[in-house]
Amino acid sequence: MADAARVLPEPADDMLSLRVLARLLDYPGEELQAAAGEMIEILDAERRWSTAQRTALMDWCQRLAEAELMELQAEYVALFDRGRATSLLLFEHVHGESRDRGQAMVDLLAEYRAAGFEIDARELPDYLPLFLEYLSTRPAAEIGRWLGEIRHILARLAARLEEREADHALVPLALLALIGAEADVDEHREDVKDEERDDTPEALDAVWEEEAVRFSAASDQDCALQSAEGRRLAERKNVTHSEAVRVLDPSAPRHQGDQS
Repeated sequence: MADAARVLPEPADDMLSLRVLARLLDYPGEELQAAAGEMIEILDAERRWSTAQRTALMDWCQRLAEAELMELQAEYVALFDRGRATSLLLFEHVHGESRDRGQAMVDLLAEYRAAGFEIDARELPDYLPLFLEYLSTRPAAEIGRWLGEIRHILARLAARLEEREADHALVPLALLALIGAEADVDEHREDVKDEERDDTPEALDAVWEEEAVRFSAASDQDCALQSAEGRRLAERKNVTHSEAVRVLDPSAPRHQGDQS
């Protein structure tokens, strides 16, 4: 499951499940399909999730292994590369096209580097699969803090992916479960049903007309942030929750009556 394009510290043994979730949200390739068996084993051993959650994730891995790769890739593009509602760039959900995203990227990249985590130039730091890979190398307390800071983004993303009947909704749901925040999704489900879709041909044409010519970037970095492929997530300082959040103890049952 290693990605040679990135220089990554080894994940903690009990946080390999985060690396699996990262792979499940990334663009599907032959490597993903080949790793399905390994991912299923890791998910099966993750006791922070209920039996139902583990089973749903493992079943998804099996479907990925058996599906036609071109179909998986086409579905992924339709889900994540058209419109911004389901963007995997965290800072986009907070800052949108604001220039504040630039400093947020710099801050997050500095934190990565301080931890010995180097990323490939193709990716921006707030790309959720990359962010999860980073978290897989961090202590549980730090993981809980970060997940607590982005929990509202994860909850709305989960609701939107559910509305599109996408298996990918299982990832933000699993992340919220790690900090006992699954119920956060409930407050977004009704709102999402009433949202105007931004991935229709008409919506995409309108965005293209708005952004066809843009010469306002002050630097190459700003250009990258403003491009369709350069969008990522959002400045964590603006999404911090005051409450203490921790990753659940894997030795404790997730739900009453669920001891497996």
